[in-house]
Amino acid sequence: MANRVYQRIYTKLEAITKATVSVRATGASNDELAVVAGRLAQVVRTKGDIVTLQVFSGTEGIPTDAEVIFMGEPPVIKVGDQLSGRFFNAYGKPIDGGPEPEGEAREIGGPSVNPYKRRQPSQLIPTGIAGIDLNNTIVSGQKIPFFADPDQPYNQVIADVAMRADVDKIILGGMGLSNDDYLFFRKSFESAGALDKIICFVNTTEDPTVERLLIPDTALTAAEYFAVDKNEKVLVLLTDMTLYCDALSIVSNRMDQIPSKDSMPGSLYSDLAKIYEKAVQLPSGGSITIIAVTTLNDGDITHAIPDNTGYITEGQLFLRADADSGKVIIDPFRSLSRLKQNVQNKKTREDHSQIMNAGVRLYADAQNAKTKLENGFDLSDYDHRCLAYAKEYATKLLAIDVNISIDEMLDTAWSLFAKYFSKAETGIKQALIDKYWKGN
Repeated sequence: MANRVYQRIYTKLEAITKATVSVRATGASNDELAVVAGRLAQVVRTKGDIVTLQVFSGTEGIPTDAEVIFMGEPPVIKVGDQLSGRFFNAYGKPIDGGPEPEGEAREIGGPSVNPYKRRQPSQLIPTGIAGIDLNNTIVSGQKIPFFADPDQPYNQVIADVAMRADVDKIILGGMGLSNDDYLFFRKSFESAGALDKIICFVNTTEDPTVERLLIPDTALTAAEYFAVDKNEKVLVLLTDMTLYCDALSIVSNRMDQIPSKDSMPGSLYSDLAKIYEKAVQLPSGGSITIIAVTTLNDGDITHAIPDNTGYITEGQLFLRADADSGKVIIDPFRSLSRLKQNVQNKKTREDHSQIMNAGVRLYADAQNAKTKLENGFDLSDYDHRCLAYAKEYATKLLAIDVNISIDEMLDTAWSLFAKYFSKAETGIKQALIDKYWKGN
């Protein structure tokens, strides 16, 4: 490798932009690493013998006669059990003061698992958050985003999921985290005693923006090691994919590419799909499940980022502030897990789907009653009961700070039904009412 490196040195740049340099070279391949004037770079485009390289720390101060050394290989990280409990940067280098991990070097950003080797997701991943487990149950091998406004406590939710989820490994990929967010994650994991199964790859606001583009690939390369090689159930948490997409936009704009919708690159769909399609359930029992935060611009669900994300993923979890309960909740109307039927009533209790449907329908009736109230119409006795139920339902079963088992969620729902409604009003099957109804 050393000989190859020293044979491929170039000292004349053809062009320089804010994020890239171009050089006339032969034998370069896409994603290959290079060093430009001592700064790490990566090949992002080849056209004839003109090679364009993205310089991760920016091109300011790079002269036209800068030395370009091609390394002959794409980015790699070392994978192994020593990753557990550690914090790394986008390149897989420690940022927690610990030693460099030992292990096998693996190329990041490789292809997804062969579809022939995939299995239908069928293993439950409980998070302890009732708004997820009860109404939007997550299945191993699923890919699902959190849609949230920037002022929502989405990183708190991600940390809670990391500490509660019943999986073998949690891998956090943080993009554009503030130092406060980074310290929050670190202190949360350390104080919960959960570091032994958590691995973090972090890009902070002080790091170069374009380094965010490496975080998902780095995190998923580590995930593939534990899922494929070790047959473990791995949950990958990515926050924030909007900042990842913004970094894509910055690079494409600086490369003079014509932007598509909302100033995003035309490759946005494939760029996101390359990440999300790493989610997989393997026949060996190993799996990669991806939960990724996508922050919204003024709640705009039609923006190119959430719009493309929705086409690729299997549902979404929608955070919103609930004025009636004063809580941040998982919105039951705008959230959806398209794979929940794979585990509800199969890996959970027989009354799960009936409870879910009844709970959301009665909550919808409360929203109708609220509309009537706001428009000056008289409310019926049923309307008043629906409104009282909705506030307690949001507090006890939709709020993100609820941490109970799925059986406890179901029992809580039965108690709320008995408190506010008759058996007939719930619309639940009589056999289940006979078995589980709590009250007279």
